[in-house]
Amino acid sequence: MHMHRKAVGLVAGAVLLGFAGAVPAHAEGSRTTYFTGWHSGNESSRWNDNNTDGVSTSVTLSGCHTDGADGFRKANLKLWKARDFRPDDDKGSRTNSCGKSAWGDQSSGKYYFELSSFNTGGTMSANRVVIRY
Repeated sequence: MHMHRKAVGLVAGAVLLGFAGAVPAHAEGSRTTYFTGWHSGNESSRWNDNNTDGVSTSVTLSGCHTDGADGFRKANLKLWKARDFRPDDDKGSRTNSCGKSAWGDQSSGKYYFELSSFNTGGTMSANRVVIRY
């Protein structure tokens, strides 16, 4: 009987270790911010992606509005990889209708996004901006 309890204890311990080792993948990093009164060409602050995960780099906008009479419909965001002593690397543009734009898993480096354009008005604001990397 003593031997049976020992075996059950070992199996239970192995099962618990298995569950503890099965941790879900999380983004290496994220930040939540906002922007107000941005013009085309404004850039976010930089963040460093160490590429320790397989998470897609994304920018999610909410609460979008412009000072234009037609209101907000869409914006174009461009992801950049900052590089020393060379021009920054353009990682592509995405059209954002006040939602999520994703660029896939990026290599390690320093990144930022640019508000390259929006549909109407001279300035754009987003009440919430979530950047995941």
